[in-house]
Amino acid sequence: MSAEPAILVREVTKTYAGGFQAVQGVSFEVQHGEFFGLLGPNGAGKSSLMRMLYNKSTRTSGHIEVLGFDPLRNELEIKYLSGIVPQDDNLDVDLDVVTNLRVYARFYGLSAKATRARIDELLDFLELGEKKKAKIRELSGGMRRRLIIARALLNEPKLLILDEPTTGLDPQVRHLIWDKLRLLKKQGLTLMLTTHYMEEAFQLCDRLAILDRGLTVLEGRPIDLVKSHIEAYVLEIIQREASAALTYTGPVRRETIQDRVLFFSNSAAELEAIARGLNPGDFYLRQSNLEDVFLKTTGRSLHE
Repeated sequence: MSAEPAILVREVTKTYAGGFQAVQGVSFEVQHGEFFGLLGPNGAGKSSLMRMLYNKSTRTSGHIEVLGFDPLRNELEIKYLSGIVPQDDNLDVDLDVVTNLRVYARFYGLSAKATRARIDELLDFLELGEKKKAKIRELSGGMRRRLIIARALLNEPKLLILDEPTTGLDPQVRHLIWDKLRLLKKQGLTLMLTTHYMEEAFQLCDRLAILDRGLTVLEGRPIDLVKSHIEAYVLEIIQREASAALTYTGPVRRETIQDRVLFFSNSAAELEAIARGLNPGDFYLRQSNLEDVFLKTTGRSLHE
């Protein structure tokens, strides 16, 4: 395995026409065999960064290496060694499942025999074996997403880039895709993910970076970010009125979000004491999670 990272990003910026700076000096590394995630609100710069990795968008300044290549000079080499799962569904709806994959395989110069074997292998792996002859318009949204992942794996890539791969999918399909991505990582594949699902990032990623307004605001292992940047427990009160008469004296942080009130503390007993003044159904007490860290870091207001 190479000592160099699979992805190297150093002080990268992206400025669009009109002066909007979508990415402002972001740096990170992704090691070989690692599952790395990029999180951030809409407009944080995630998709701009992802597109710069395979030269779908050109960077304004900074340095990028993907598998040892610069996207500006070696776009084809990177695409030959990588698989891309874009946000958009860009399958050819006039073709069936196998033909979609067969056409794509031609870009990699695979022989007809190798193409047939690889397509069969991938359709079985992603549980689409019974849909070989189905037209794309006959597939469900989850089947189409799995087919796009299969297409990205045709060339046996060293790196798989996934841009919000499970958006809009039901929980069963999402968990199926998670299981398949875990298997790919066990096989040594390097994966990079953007997602709006905090549970997805927590479940899958070895490390992640949280972006906000084009800047990196946090980076690290998901479990470490939760331990280091948020209190351990959260008491959520569903209706603000229910919290009006509550009193507390311990180290508790309070947030009010529209009709909800949240109390944060490292002491579950302290929050349990507060909850004694509430009626059943007015609250629930839970452990903090990555979404709490995300909202504390990037704010609760919409970024539009």
